Amino acid sequence: MHDHSCCRGAVLASTRRRFLTVAGLGGTAALFGFTPFLARAAGEADALVLSCIDYRLTDKVSAYMGSRGLQGKYDQVILAGAALGAVTDKYPDWGRTFRDHLGLAIKLHNIQRVIAIDHRDCGAYRLILGKDAKGDEEKKLHAIELHRLAKQIHAAHPKLAVDMLLMNLDGSVETIA
Repeated sequence: MHDHSCCRGAVLASTRRRFLTVAGLGGTAALFGFTPFLARAAGEADALVLSCIDYRLTDKVSAYMGSRGLQGKYDQVILAGAALGAVTDKYPDWGRTFRDHLGLAIKLHNIQRVIAIDHRDCGAYRLILGKDAKGDEEKKLHAIELHRLAKQIHAAHPKLAVDMLLMNLDGSVETIA
């Protein structure tokens, strides 16, 4: 009986070379196909929405945006804690990520507004702040972080409007002044 291990190695090496060649060609094609994509991406969006990762509210955020007539007219960044995630010192990379996305949304889509949507019963607020606030105390905590975010946005982009919102678990929304 012949040991085919040397043949298998050669076949694997050949298969890997073929894959890399095809992947390289696909990458080149994607690169050439990228120019029309950039033209499409250069359109305008009305806003950048910042919302929380909480699965209970992703559909409700989308429905809310639709109710404002913004369906398909906004970019979106999702961070645990929404506004808190963007300003917390506990996870500084999240804030950098938000600011980078905001800068790109301005350049790519000429956004004029940031819509920050925090929500009640937010686990990220409990974990990051170490408080399990309810009612008015909870609303005050969200207001503090939403205002911190708005201040940071206005410092970097004075012409951007910032909507600060607090969503209830039923999808209803209240404005934070």
